[in-house]
Amino acid sequence: MDTHAFIWWVNEPAKLSQAASALIADGDNQTLLSAVTAWELAVKHRKGRLDLPDSPENIFRTAFTEDGFAPMPIDISHALQVGNLPPIHSDPFDRLLIAQAQTERIPILTSDPNIARYDVETIW
Repeated sequence: MDTHAFIWWVNEPAKLSQAASALIADGDNQTLLSAVTAWELAVKHRKGRLDLPDSPENIFRTAFTEDGFAPMPIDISHALQVGNLPPIHSDPFDRLLIAQAQTERIPILTSDPNIARYDVETIW
């Protein structure tokens, strides 16, 4: 799940596509929440560029304990894969999410058309 999708899940669930909402709500699916998303959310919140209903710490605690999301740590292989990506997207957070998805061979839940231009499966 990319950061925008997670923020919409937290703040404005109506912005999620029906397919995205259904996938997240389906208990048979494992929704991974990357440390990249925590990093991006914390940085933007600290800079005052992101309004949140609670602290980032509490939002992630709720995501893991109540919403059933699973954490995805950043691995050295993920960081190294960023260097292999073509320069389609300049956002370092999204580039690391793309690298994680490629390395782990998992789809990304995103509405970002630039992410879909990479060799990665996107769901929206």
